[in-house]
Amino acid sequence: MPLHVPPAPAPALRTVLTALGSPTAVKEARTPSLLHAQGPATPELPLPVHVLDGIDTSGVPITRLTGWRFLIRCADRAVAAAETMLTPDGWAFSHFFEGPYIGSTERALRQAETMPQPYQPRLLSVPGLYMLTLWLHGDCDADGATGHPAATDLLVPLAPAPPGIAAHRPHRVSELLPVLTHRVTPAPLLKAPA
Repeated sequence: MPLHVPPAPAPALRTVLTALGSPTAVKEARTPSLLHAQGPATPELPLPVHVLDGIDTSGVPITRLTGWRFLIRCADRAVAAAETMLTPDGWAFSHFFEGPYIGSTERALRQAETMPQPYQPRLLSVPGLYMLTLWLHGDCDADGATGHPAATDLLVPLAPAPPGIAAHRPHRVSELLPVLTHRVTPAPLLKAPA
């Protein structure tokens, strides 16, 4: 089934296009693949980036939108990504970057396209584990900037994934979230014997 990619806010896309058109922004990005790209660079596949802040008392994940990420494509492949962030004045360009999450995101999106059920793709960051997942939301008509992972949504850990968590293996939120929260929760301090 095709993925239903949510539309990015127009101002967020404009900030990325402006940055791509600025030799200074591209040069200062220190992303060799973007600096040496042949042909025009275009932002594609805007994905809302949500951060997992915790779990409420009823077991519902607490998330917040931190920005929109665009894959930057040159010719036939993504060479970098651009991230935007919401400021008090509206959407602003944050930075360009490259690295393993670019190819891993593309791979996870291709994998999701082959699934029988349609999904809305998003990114979910788990900062306490230095982990990024492709969040496949079951409500394709939802606003990509809001909501929280439903128990039946899928999370696909992107490579590199934390030890013991297989990258590119889809997990239901109800299965993976308890594992993640257990790993993020600090162990209680033991008192020294008196």
